[in-house]
Amino acid sequence: MTTALPRSGEEKLTLAEICKDLKIARSTFYDWRAKGRAPRCIKLPNGDIRVRRSVYEHWLDNREDRT
Repeated sequence: MTTALPRSGEEKLTLAEICKDLKIARSTFYDWRAKGRAPRCIKLPNGDIRVRRSVYEHWLDNREDRT
């Protein structure tokens, strides 16, 4: 019998979900990532990328125009 790992309750978003939400191309996200402008990512062993929802929301909050 396999025991499941405890869940932290922290949802991970796929790159497709983030690109859809921001209405950007995948290449734009990779460009931002290369320039250090994308949210902090988790790179899985298969090369897929995930972003914690809390990190994504914090990243969006920091981009609000406060003028």
